[in-house]
Amino acid sequence: MIDKLIEKIQKTKAPIVVGLDPMLSYVPEHVQKKAFAEYGETLRGAAEAIWQFNKEIVDQTFDLIPAVKPQIAMYEQFGVEGMEAYKKTVDYCKSKGLVVIGDVKRGDIGSTSAAYAAGHLGKVQVGSQTYTGFDEDFATVNPYLGSDGVKPFIDVCKEEKKGLFILVKTSNPSSGEFQDQRVNGRPLYELVGEKVAQWGSEHCGKTYSYIGAVVGATYPEQGKLLRKVMPKAFILVPGYGAQGGKGKDLVHFFNEDGLGAIVNSSRGIIAAYKQEAYAKYGPEHYAEASRAAVEDMVADIRGALEARG
Repeated sequence: MIDKLIEKIQKTKAPIVVGLDPMLSYVPEHVQKKAFAEYGETLRGAAEAIWQFNKEIVDQTFDLIPAVKPQIAMYEQFGVEGMEAYKKTVDYCKSKGLVVIGDVKRGDIGSTSAAYAAGHLGKVQVGSQTYTGFDEDFATVNPYLGSDGVKPFIDVCKEEKKGLFILVKTSNPSSGEFQDQRVNGRPLYELVGEKVAQWGSEHCGKTYSYIGAVVGATYPEQGKLLRKVMPKAFILVPGYGAQGGKGKDLVHFFNEDGLGAIVNSSRGIIAAYKQEAYAKYGPEHYAEASRAAVEDMVADIRGALEARG
């Protein structure tokens, strides 16, 4: 799957991923009203609204981008109906040829970790039948429990030819409370990065491992170090746009081949119509605003990489 992702990035010339993280407050009133007219102001109505919101954005952007990253919590908050919207979103994005990164941040051990891996990336046996659950192409994984929590995911990925992005240095302000703590004189995130590189060395595609890492755009200096620590790991870079990351901050996340990283923007794209720069589109044309935001993001990152030489 890492080879497919790279192929899509090269084809679109857009090393970006759109985060489909729809809070109900992002969904324009006319979309909500239509859903509520059919299902009422219920969890089903909310789930329908975010599904229709997602679908329109995907329809307007799929030709520009290689991948999407739905954040599962934004769907879980609406219960079973929300999870149905999550699954519909995953399936629809795949039908459009997009690579789907399930931002599920799972992390447990033993049979629990194996069940998470099977549900999101693998298959489950039901009597004589085999089924896929959510069937994303990649999943994000929290490595806090160590190899016991990660290995079941790696095993499924090897069997299904799918991939992982493991949390190494996250974009949030308090990430340093744990991730920056020094162990034998070195920050913990660097040791985690070394472990990701070790896991990935045994599970490679043509040029990159299918065991990648999450490193926030808001920490460019750490990104520069981790790029060296994990030369064959693809880095998923959150924190662009709404969290403050800019194209010029990102060049060190990429290798000299111009690959090695994919940059995420969520509300900066899906709620672009709320920003002054895209206000001219208005709520009625929110998806067109998202398309314009994607085009601007691609130009920003491409320009920064070209300036690097």
